[in-house]
Amino acid sequence: MPKAKSVLRETSSRYLSALAYRDYRTLWVASLAAGAASWALIVARGWLVFDLSDSSLWVGVVTFAAMIPRVLVTPFSGYLADRFDRRKVLATMFALNLGHNLVLAVVVMIGSVTIWHLVVLAFVNGSVRAAQMPAGSALIPNLVPKNLLLNAIALNQATMNGSRLIGPLAIAPLLATTGVGGAFLLCSGFYAISLVQALRVRTSSTGEIDHTRGFVSNMLEGLRYVYAIPVLRAIVVMALFHCGLTMSFESLLPVLSTQRLDAEGAGFSYLMMSVGAGALVAVVGLAGVTSESMKGKLFLNLGVLSGLTPAVLAISGSMPLALLAAMAMGASQAGFMTITHTMIQSITADRVRGRVGAVYSVHIGGMMASANLINGGMADYVDAATLLLIGGAGFVVIMFASWQGINLRRIYTRGLQAALAGDKSTRSVTAD
Repeated sequence: MPKAKSVLRETSSRYLSALAYRDYRTLWVASLAAGAASWALIVARGWLVFDLSDSSLWVGVVTFAAMIPRVLVTPFSGYLADRFDRRKVLATMFALNLGHNLVLAVVVMIGSVTIWHLVVLAFVNGSVRAAQMPAGSALIPNLVPKNLLLNAIALNQATMNGSRLIGPLAIAPLLATTGVGGAFLLCSGFYAISLVQALRVRTSSTGEIDHTRGFVSNMLEGLRYVYAIPVLRAIVVMALFHCGLTMSFESLLPVLSTQRLDAEGAGFSYLMMSVGAGALVAVVGLAGVTSESMKGKLFLNLGVLSGLTPAVLAISGSMPLALLAAMAMGASQAGFMTITHTMIQSITADRVRGRVGAVYSVHIGGMMASANLINGGMADYVDAATLLLIGGAGFVVIMFASWQGINLRRIYTRGLQAALAGDKSTRSVTAD
């Protein structure tokens, strides 16, 4: 028994060390509940759209409406995250999304929901989330010591990706019994938990705004910062391709579930749950990684796997195999994005974290919105499995081609610090 307790303490110290800090722990619970609400909403809304329209194109349109605010709104939200108290920005956005889900539940329950209602409400939801994400990401490094940043970010990614399991799992029985109206009410409950937890965070955190500059100049500071540092720029570009080619699958899964796997809404939910389960395992495992060179090697290998696993899902002819493929897909994609996010936060100065996070979100959100719209439209004419296969293969090619870039090759072989040491521009920009 003493030995078991010792192993438990050692495991907790290695993988859960950031949770020892009260404010981080409070934010972690808020992120978990908000993530569960978001993924439950994606599944319920996606199935409702497909049920109303019997068209993958409309699923893509609604997904696009939810994601395009990451391009249109995020530049402003990054400024907000550096201008105002990040705790208050986060709490405000949770409150707005709570209201959004209540409205959606009422519209569905009174039987007056239309496709265009869902398009408009998806845009509202996406706009609020676009304002929420930079504030939450910028707050994390202020809640834990710098040496625990990877652990904190990995555990936060665990909430975001593990909620892919929790959210769909929570609403799966409701989709089969009470319908999507009950699912939207449950999403409201998740956001209520997030709001309460965000209000309990005590640490105040703001960035630095140059008041001698205008609003637009301050807002664009994050863009200048990202593109002035070659290592940072290369990481963001890889994330851009990754999200567009491997992670834009939401508009494809409803038709894949129905036509290829002979399942309905519950099948779609189970696929999303499997993606979340794999993601959760991957990011918790990454929380214990401390070696810089190991992080670099994982960045390379997980990137390649992110392209290969959608191909396995594409050729799956049965639900059990599809669920295993979806789990592997979630693990590789979440692992790649967790390392990406950690490297970006490690490079970025706190004074511009909100705006740099906004630039990152604009890149990946804009790409995912566009790719989901394109995939949804094409899935009405081209087999969804073929689209998954093409996207995955495309990213594998890009991963191998990226070896030609000196900064990425240094990351793959020796880790981020080796790449930064060889990039003189990094020191000059971050010292400003």
